[in-house]
Amino acid sequence: MKKFSIVVKVEPDGQPVRLDGRAAWMMKKLVEAGKRGITTLDLPPGVRVSHCVYLLRRAGFIISSPRESHGGPFPGTHSRYCLATPISILEDMPVAA
Repeated sequence: MKKFSIVVKVEPDGQPVRLDGRAAWMMKKLVEAGKRGITTLDLPPGVRVSHCVYLLRRAGFIISSPRESHGGPFPGTHSRYCLATPISILEDMPVAA
């Protein structure tokens, strides 16, 4: 079993920050999504998106979460999460758990 780990740097001159586990995985997904962001529908079932976003916000990253309307059999609203903090990925690797 491997645990995901990532080291990011806040641009332009921030210190490197190491993220582990779900927070690291979510950071990578947010970076991959870019400006379009992600919703819970873009991720595998069972991922606690709000908790992962909470962990990243607590670590000091700015993540916007504008609400969007959706239709279908259960209409309502959902959040689209977008990374607003400019970062660079310095290290991206699975590590032994």
